[in-house]
Amino acid sequence: MSRGRVPMKMELKRYDLEQPVSIPALIDDDDDDFWPLSEIDTRKSKFPCCIVWTPLPVVSWLTPFIGHIGLCREDGVILDFAGSNFINVDDFEFGPPARYLQLDRTKCCLPRTMGGHSCKYGFRHTELGSSVTWDDALSMTTRSFEHKSYNLFTCNCHSFVAHCLNRLCYGGSMEWNMVNVTILLMLKGKWISPSSVVRSFLPCAFVTSLGVAFVGWPFLIGLSSFSILLFAWFIIATYCFKDIIC
Repeated sequence: MSRGRVPMKMELKRYDLEQPVSIPALIDDDDDDFWPLSEIDTRKSKFPCCIVWTPLPVVSWLTPFIGHIGLCREDGVILDFAGSNFINVDDFEFGPPARYLQLDRTKCCLPRTMGGHSCKYGFRHTELGSSVTWDDALSMTTRSFEHKSYNLFTCNCHSFVAHCLNRLCYGGSMEWNMVNVTILLMLKGKWISPSSVVRSFLPCAFVTSLGVAFVGWPFLIGLSSFSILLFAWFIIATYCFKDIIC
């Protein structure tokens, strides 16, 4: 009996090199890179990717729009620059937040490579210290501010948040500072509850009423002058004397 070969057919799949080959596994969709955020939990003070605000003792009694702010990690934990060489973690310095604004992570520039910038700044963003994740930006800014001295007028909690947003190049901008961070929160921030509004403005109303009752209208004029001078200082120092602002 003779042995013969069993004919085998092998069909080779032909590819048209002129047509683009889709390889979904190798295509990164930036929107899919973000872990889903938990819901905001005001009872536990968890505010994922939020700027949070609370009134300051004494200062907010005189000027209720000035307060203490912090920025939250993706898990909702609050970080705030609360004193020289000190960053508070999960223990907001002056009580629970009264106001918050959740930021959109897709508006951040988080380059994985030197050429992966989605912002207009490119290498300048890298020089500042670009980050690959939201929490990475907060961690790097925390390490930097652990070596800074706190000063209400030149280096404060607003400076910390502004540095984080610049590292993230949030909204395509690296020009975040104390002034525009405050304006952003004032215009778009949400109050947590009606009691938060009362907690924020009642002391100021009480101090103003007491001052007018005992001193008269000169107290109101003096209080208004103090607020105007304070706002003027932050604007002038931020935009005219940048070297003294951290």
